[in-house]
Amino acid sequence: MGSPNAGAKDDTATDGGDTNGDPSASDSSLFSEGEKVLAYHGPRIYEAKVLKVELGKKEWKYYVHYLGWSKNWDEWVGVDRLMKFTEENVRKQQTLEKRQGADKNPKSGRSTQIKPKNSTDAKVDKEDVRNHVSRGKKRKSDSGVEEKDTESVEKLVKVQIPSTLKKQLVDDWEFVTQLGKLVKLPRSPSVDDILKKYLDYKSKKDGMIAESIGEILKGLRCYFDKALPVLLLYKKERQQYHEAVVDNTSPSTVYGAEHLLRLFVKLPELLAYASIEEETMTRLQQKLLDFLKFLQKNQSAFFLSTYDGPKGIEGSGEQND
Repeated sequence: MGSPNAGAKDDTATDGGDTNGDPSASDSSLFSEGEKVLAYHGPRIYEAKVLKVELGKKEWKYYVHYLGWSKNWDEWVGVDRLMKFTEENVRKQQTLEKRQGADKNPKSGRSTQIKPKNSTDAKVDKEDVRNHVSRGKKRKSDSGVEEKDTESVEKLVKVQIPSTLKKQLVDDWEFVTQLGKLVKLPRSPSVDDILKKYLDYKSKKDGMIAESIGEILKGLRCYFDKALPVLLLYKKERQQYHEAVVDNTSPSTVYGAEHLLRLFVKLPELLAYASIEEETMTRLQQKLLDFLKFLQKNQSAFFLSTYDGPKGIEGSGEQND
């Protein structure tokens, strides 16, 4: 199914029409248990089922299951994340996907998003959304039957990101897209530094380094340098990138753990196009998980606890917006 990535509701999430209500102004729930609904998750809208309904201190809360998805994605959402399952709202769902310029692949779409913290984490501009949706190969025919490239879906590498690092990704998204803050560059330790530290760590732990470890780290560095300007930056970070990465500088010497972690959200999508045998893929998954555990173990040392204001880079006084 793929791992979750950076994403948030498109601005259209706030104009759900008269199907959305003001929970504080209503004494009764707009949705009932067992009801089929449309639910915002990241930049897309999915079919879902309301499993539980509860009245909180000020608003109704709904525990939803996304149809066709593992129950691991079940979550509590506010009324602003839900819409009635009507023809009008289905058209809105289709229009939103067209605006994003993506194919209609809900599973690939969510595989590259991070779960929003809550229903208020709602707005990333459309360009950010387009930058972070995946390019899957699933579409719906006129009859509504899904046609999918099952081979591509099955080839997705499962990168299990530890829960504390998932929270790091959500905080990272919030700092940049919601608070307008940036990672101050250049970072120390850089991506290169972290890869070298991992190599040293494995050398001390195992007594010797397998050649495959070195090759994987070289591959991660190569993927990072190539993917950063194309897939791993939010719109607000692009100006900073052009100021920081000049004269053939490698991004891996400038950026740090914050952006390296984003790469692991994209890896399933990127590796799906690589010719890797199943056995090799299994070993690769294990080694990637080991590296992520290394990041988790050193989370306080590798990751920033807070980001800079609009500057984000020495000598830059202009906000990247």
